[in-house]
Amino acid sequence: MSQLALAVEAGVTPRHVSFVESGRATPSREMVLLLAGTLDVPLRERNQMLLAAGYAPIYRETGISEPAMSQVRAALERVLRHHEPFPAVVMDRHWNLMLTNAAAASMFTWLLGNARSTSPPNVLRLMFDPDGLRPYVANWEQVGEALIQRVHREAIGGVPDAETAALLRQVLGLPGIPDRWRTPDFTATPTPVVPVQFRKGHLGVSYFSMVTTVGTPLDVTAQEIRLESFFPADEATERHRWA
Repeated sequence: MSQLALAVEAGVTPRHVSFVESGRATPSREMVLLLAGTLDVPLRERNQMLLAAGYAPIYRETGISEPAMSQVRAALERVLRHHEPFPAVVMDRHWNLMLTNAAAASMFTWLLGNARSTSPPNVLRLMFDPDGLRPYVANWEQVGEALIQRVHREAIGGVPDAETAALLRQVLGLPGIPDRWRTPDFTATPTPVVPVQFRKGHLGVSYFSMVTTVGTPLDVTAQEIRLESFFPADEATERHRWA
């Protein structure tokens, strides 16, 4: 966005925006928030902008289990429960698993066994790891390409995120990753949706997903939550029920 467009959108003078950007003027706390809101900067980065300008952060990062997040957690659990008998998961900004419904838990147990980890499972690592979910994704080339493009967008599009960029480097360093996936401008297959086809033994299921976010967040955690619901991509999957 140009200085002029930003100034018009924010209702301030282009001269003042220019002075703020060049450091010739010190913005007030209200001006920092005004410009951040106009630019649709994520809440986590708005806190960093406030710190850089010499002000205290105002947006909290509340744990999902804390009392202040009880209504948000209850809403997430309600959606997870009502999505049965199909899988649904809740992830944070960096693809770490926060909550699942019973169907998702059963599906992951079917695919991975009862292995336990001391840290929250990371869905992206599991999908790309040759010792994780990857061997059970029948259409791995298509799914991996679409997923890595999504991570490229999150890592370099909008506000840079060092942790997502590090996660991207880690998964791209795993064995068997095509070289073309290492650039964010490769051409993905133009399809309406990309289903993920899990197959193990004689059982195969196929799902596409939809992602839900909190509509009006004023908390960093609430803004970064991603609820991913999986829907059947064929009739056989529609009939399948996870025990």
